[in-house]
Amino acid sequence: MSQSHFTLRFPLKSPEDAKALAELLPPLMPQLFEAADTIGTIHYSRFTLLSEKTLLFLGDFDGEFGQLMANLAAQAGPVFDAIFQHVVSPTPTPVAANAEAFVEWTAAHIVHALNLYTAYPAVTAREIKALASAADVHDTCEQRPFLVILPIKSSIAFVEVKLLLIARGKGTTKDLDKVGTPHFAQFVPLEDNQIGFFTVYDGTFNEYIADFTKNIGQVFDLIFKFTKNPPPSP
Repeated sequence: MSQSHFTLRFPLKSPEDAKALAELLPPLMPQLFEAADTIGTIHYSRFTLLSEKTLLFLGDFDGEFGQLMANLAAQAGPVFDAIFQHVVSPTPTPVAANAEAFVEWTAAHIVHALNLYTAYPAVTAREIKALASAADVHDTCEQRPFLVILPIKSSIAFVEVKLLLIARGKGTTKDLDKVGTPHFAQFVPLEDNQIGFFTVYDGTFNEYIADFTKNIGQVFDLIFKFTKNPPPSP
């Protein structure tokens, strides 16, 4: 069973709806986590407010996208019912009773990543849990998200960066393998000529950044040539 990634874009009605979701989502997360445990194929997922007009839902999972969305409709329908109150042109609700429409809506709102990284592409979420249980490993190291949004100088530069990242895909995978602590990572094209870099890693932020800068810093040095107000490099 192959691993896949999704980034879903939820277009929001207004800045007020973005503020409402910032307060609404945290209390809903235990329900989403319980649903993910029941489904059993999700490695990692997260909501993040990209801007006042966009909510992103990111995840790494095993199997087919359509089946995962159908499972989320069945197991976490109320979470998405609450979100869709703030979304432009939402799918019919309740989501649990309109699973097919939900699958179609999510498929139409995928943001396709430019390249993807996974530390263990051949291992499923269930297998990882079984191995951890057999080894009596329980929450010994916290996984942390690292999200960076890079504003690109122009539409032309945005196209150039996308082509650069696609061409650099295998090299980026090798670089992240050298870092050793990322579980997943992806570069994603976003609204307003922005590039998002999303990753999940083990350990402390300072240790991660030190290893990250050493092994994959050259990729960001290239991107910074096209970025508005970049930090010093190399």
